[in-house]
Amino acid sequence: MRDAHTVEQVRAAEAALMARLPEGALMQQAATGLSTAVADLLGRVYGARVLLLVGSGDNGGDALWAGARLARRGAAVSARLLSPDKTHPAGLAALRAAGGRVVEDDVAALATRPDLAVDGIVGIGGRGGLRPDAAALVAALADADVPVVAVDVPSGVDVDTGRLDGPHVEALATVTFGTHKVAHLVDPAARAAGTVHVVDLGLDLPRADVTALQADDVAALLPVPEPAAHKYTRGLVGVRAGSEQYPGAAVLCVAGAGTGFAGMVRYVGAAADEVRAAHPEVVVGVGQVQAWVVGSGGGDDAAEAVREAAADGVPLVLDADALQHLDAAGSGERLLTPHAGELARLLGVEREEVETDQLGFARRAAEETGAVVLLKGRHTLVAAPDGRVRATTVGPPWLATAGAGDVLAGLCGSLLAAGLDAFDAGSVGSWLHGAAAAHASGGGPIRARDVAAALPTVCRALLG
Repeated sequence: MRDAHTVEQVRAAEAALMARLPEGALMQQAATGLSTAVADLLGRVYGARVLLLVGSGDNGGDALWAGARLARRGAAVSARLLSPDKTHPAGLAALRAAGGRVVEDDVAALATRPDLAVDGIVGIGGRGGLRPDAAALVAALADADVPVVAVDVPSGVDVDTGRLDGPHVEALATVTFGTHKVAHLVDPAARAAGTVHVVDLGLDLPRADVTALQADDVAALLPVPEPAAHKYTRGLVGVRAGSEQYPGAAVLCVAGAGTGFAGMVRYVGAAADEVRAAHPEVVVGVGQVQAWVVGSGGGDDAAEAVREAAADGVPLVLDADALQHLDAAGSGERLLTPHAGELARLLGVEREEVETDQLGFARRAAEETGAVVLLKGRHTLVAAPDGRVRATTVGPPWLATAGAGDVLAGLCGSLLAAGLDAFDAGSVGSWLHGAAAAHASGGGPIRARDVAAALPTVCRALLG
């Protein structure tokens, strides 16, 4: 499990560790990890030009000490001090002793294009966007196409929410210390972090409320049938999806549901002929199920489909058009699967607000509805009513294709029917969906049906 901790949790753990270590030892450990990561990204250190963007906090100190290490290995290291009166004195002395130099202004900093810049402007306690002087320097580096490595988090992001509230660093990579922070997993800030490298500091950290499943976690949660299992003991998943307007949604939703986790798929809806033609193993007609998937392509039929599914008293996956009829869905176990626009309509806000504060609105929706909410996006978030959130960080941009959400809804329904609770079904389903898309894509375009077809292969690899 990849844990993402809050600023308060990290600071408390760092304070406890520093009380047991010699003064400055933790910063030296961080600087060593930072300089190693920068060296790896440069490919060569000797002769490389490195610019340090140095603020007033410990991140500036980390950057200075790392710069001193790089300078001793032959790099030409310059430091632009954005708060000269508050610069870490020992770090600055170490840089100068190693042959590094201080540049007085942005013109001097960019007189010779750096091979790489190190962002040590603002630490994890920063709030809001960058100040104008820092924003101007960061913009100039971007215009010059200079790659940036962020120290701990990209400066200007909100660490505990993943929000971007003004000018900020867009990093090629981020070197963070001790643990992931929330902004590393949650968009839009996670996009600004680039590739995240964690330097282990040996922190004693509490349970995190924001996490990301890894492959071994998913494998442990997969509902593997017992040796004596049969199709009924493995669970029956029902699909009420599609309509005369959108029959393909039913076919794709059933493809996701029929990936093998549940023992049988039952279909009820207006696209029965299309579903039979594509999936001859599916049973068409009303009957017993352990979970229903409702709403994908439901159109005008969605309201009635929600009422009929809720009457069975089993867990529900509510997708697309079904999200407009939550009042008919009862208060049992429910997994909602909106994209940002659908969540905005559900909460009565603008889509841009949701995209700006994805973590906040996913949690709000889960709390207000009492359901698990799966907010689809580049980093999909699965939020439980108790505040727990899992981020899915696998899946290529090619997954943003019509019908992929129908496959995901069906897949989550099959996991519910097989015995997972809504939080696990949503987060495991999202991970498998992204991993299957990555497998099917191979770096190129995919269709929704390709994602469904790749799911068994991905599962075999996990279980192997």
